Amino acid sequence: MDLSFTEREREGIPIIDVKGQVVAGDGADQLRECVKAIAEAGRTNAILNLAAVSYIDSSGLGALVMSFSTLRKAGGALKLLNLTRRNVELLVLTKLETVFEVYDDEQNAVNSFFPGREIKKFDILMFLQQSKRQP
Repeated sequence: MDLSFTEREREGIPIIDVKGQVVAGDGADQLRECVKAIAEAGRTNAILNLAAVSYIDSSGLGALVMSFSTLRKAGGALKLLNLTRRNVELLVLTKLETVFEVYDDEQNAVNSFFPGREIKKFDILMFLQQSKRQP
């Protein structure tokens, strides 16, 4: 499945809706290039909406980390939004939940870029416990 990106903006924060699989080859490369283009345009903060990402492999994880580093070096941040259960478990297994800020609500993700705004962080442990109870 090809990877596609739709970029939109909310309160000055770019939100990239990602659809498909972030895997070795073009998918991982495209993700890195997309985030690199945002940084080169002078925008240092971004949110990746991964609701429509069905699969991330090790190269895809590498692309996420490299994208995070690209914006971090530019003085900004990359935050993740709407991960599937499988992708949340992948972050936990690789301990990358300690690197990325993860949100399940777009407004909370946007608010996290503005000091003083109230935000509710995504509780990964609670999410995994609740999703194991559901069939």
